[in-house]
Amino acid sequence: MRRTPEQLAAIASAAVPLLSARAVAAEPDDAADFDAALIRDGAGRSWRVRSPKHPEASLRLENELTVLRSFTPAVRADLPFELPTVAGTVRQGPLTTFVYSHLPGTRLHIDDVRSRVVAPAVGRALAAVHGLPHDLVEDAGLPAYAANEFRQRRLNELDQAAGTARIPARLLRRWENALEDVSLWRFAPTVVHGDVHEDHVLVDGDRVTAVSGWTDLHVGDPADDFAWLVACNDQSFVDIVLEAYSMALPEPEDPHLMHRAALAAEFALAKWLVRGVTLDDAGMIGEARQMLDELDRDVERTGGWELTSPPPPEPEAPAQGPATGGVPAVSSEDISHSTAPRVSEPDAVTTRHPIITHPGPESGAEPRPLATPTVGADGRPAMPAEPPSIPIHDTEPSDAAEPADHGAENAAAPDVSDDQDQAIGSVPNHRRDSDVPSGSTADQAASPDAASSSRTGATAVRHPEDFRH
Repeated sequence: MRRTPEQLAAIASAAVPLLSARAVAAEPDDAADFDAALIRDGAGRSWRVRSPKHPEASLRLENELTVLRSFTPAVRADLPFELPTVAGTVRQGPLTTFVYSHLPGTRLHIDDVRSRVVAPAVGRALAAVHGLPHDLVEDAGLPAYAANEFRQRRLNELDQAAGTARIPARLLRRWENALEDVSLWRFAPTVVHGDVHEDHVLVDGDRVTAVSGWTDLHVGDPADDFAWLVACNDQSFVDIVLEAYSMALPEPEDPHLMHRAALAAEFALAKWLVRGVTLDDAGMIGEARQMLDELDRDVERTGGWELTSPPPPEPEAPAQGPATGGVPAVSSEDISHSTAPRVSEPDAVTTRHPIITHPGPESGAEPRPLATPTVGADGRPAMPAEPPSIPIHDTEPSDAAEPADHGAENAAAPDVSDDQDQAIGSVPNHRRDSDVPSGSTADQAASPDAASSSRTGATAVRHPEDFRH
């Protein structure tokens, strides 16, 4: 049964003594679970009313009351935003209506370019939530999951969704592959808000003034609180939020944060379908199937968000070198005209950004040319006829002595020195690939950019909230 704003104002007057409503307006909320209204009383104060539509929604509001009571004054003082305060409740049968004191600020609009000024504050607000102590949740009797437990829970939900026989096979395979990639699920569990979206974030200028909607607080995957950003059309806003978030947390970076956030955003459509099937709500089922079909077409056309980290590039097969087994003989002219790329060391300074950073441009000192060894008739580097003598000022060293010494050193000491590493970098590519051990150069050069590679196309992931408005 839907309650009108006027009916909600009457319930609020019963819940809060001396509250006399002078103006009332409908308030956006989860239309499948709650009716909501904004009330202004005779003293000019504002109040928010949330009335559940079914027992499950009423239980969520009761959980939120438990959560808000667990936020002690000391905890509230440490947060960079305000929290709701329950002013009164009214129980009607199995359902309980809650009245909250109004919070300052206006709702965030992430697709508005002007919202970029508040993006750093949004990142810091999320970091503040994820930095809350686990005891706050556990002592309130709310769910707490380890990383593997959370992954197993998602697998169970996937099985339940597949049982509806209404989800495109491509999406089921896509989600299953992501859930089976165990490297994605090595994260540190944090306190998670669980229902972050634009309606629950209030802002004023460049500040986040309040965060509401604490019905789904738990300990779990922090990526769930970033799922709402996957559908954001302003990528600059998302990047700023992530940068501010990573700088505000002391924990190491989570390179798969947005991979799991994209999975959570897509999988929310499957959960919406399952809920519709459970409630036997034809409208919810139709909306969910429409969104899933749209997502399936986007994945087919563009590939969608990258849900797993791309595999490292396989090293090229080394070219067959000379049968001698030594360093291939090349002329000094070949080496002097070599255009092999310079080999650079990996960046020493890394970022704490949750997304894999862009690899920096290759740089380094000029490689020194590799001296040409003399190869004997048996295919092995030839030893000099006599030990090389120290040249005097008016005598030039012979052209053959130095290469022969170099070859002898190579034969006696198979370990490649730092100077020889630089020299190898100047050998033409087809020779260098066969001489450098597998993984030495490729591993330094491989630094994939997950921030850009994780999104191969603009996938339209729509939140169920779009259909409720």
